[in-house]
Amino acid sequence: MPFPPSQSQDRVPPRGGVGLKAEHYRTIIETLPDVGFFEVHAENYMGAGGPPHRYLSAIRERYRLSLHGVGLSIGADRPLDRDHLQRLAQLIDRYRPGLFSEHLAWSSHGASFFNDLLPIPYTNASLVRVADHIDEVQAALGRQMLLENPSTYVAFAESSYSETDFIAEVVRRTGCGLLLDVNNVYIACTNQQWDPVAYLEGFPLQHVREIHLAGYTSEADEKGRRLLIDTHDRPVAEIVWFLFARAVRRTGAVPTLIEWDKDVPAWPDLKREAERAEAVMRFVGSEAA
Repeated sequence: MPFPPSQSQDRVPPRGGVGLKAEHYRTIIETLPDVGFFEVHAENYMGAGGPPHRYLSAIRERYRLSLHGVGLSIGADRPLDRDHLQRLAQLIDRYRPGLFSEHLAWSSHGASFFNDLLPIPYTNASLVRVADHIDEVQAALGRQMLLENPSTYVAFAESSYSETDFIAEVVRRTGCGLLLDVNNVYIACTNQQWDPVAYLEGFPLQHVREIHLAGYTSEADEKGRRLLIDTHDRPVAEIVWFLFARAVRRTGAVPTLIEWDKDVPAWPDLKREAERAEAVMRFVGSEAA
């Protein structure tokens, strides 16, 4: 089912953006920096009021927003939480974000909620469940949802689809868009011993409406093999910038977010990363001209 695009006054521009953090509220409001957009985690703003909403309302008057969910548990083998979905719909009505995204993952089982986004097997049963959940979300919100590719540390033996083929089939069945997390691509490919360039070649890039970039931590598993962790606590790695440029050669310029969720740096450092994303998109665009 097709969903109408965001209104032009709400649409997120194809520029670099940053995740909105409480430590930067005052700097942003007082200096009005030239940044393409801000992204917020939906679950951080599901309360009725208070300082977070006061600051976000002031920032929304000047900037476009992307809303990123972490709690719908799209891949869970259980019905969606209707109360959560209703709160999400109310938040979208309040702030009119140009984009809304969620993860190809699960984070709840029964009455338990986990502090991680967990992978799913790529099977026909998972495909039906994920597609049904996305259909329900898009119908409830009256808008397109973007699905984010996961960072993974294990694979399921019963998977009958590759990750990229599974994602492509979800898009075909639901009409959802995609959020391409390039950091997740490199993490998953390193941990699963896949080729990240081949992964991007197989990814349905024509459906990408937003890109995420972030930093990772390099560790080792019990056998001494390199293991990457999606920590969002440092600058974007050079290999991720390289893969970003490759992706943008096919997607063109799209809203590109710098994710930094722990050990958040001073505002100028964060803004500099967003400016680099814009510079890469301009350079790739000049190559194609």
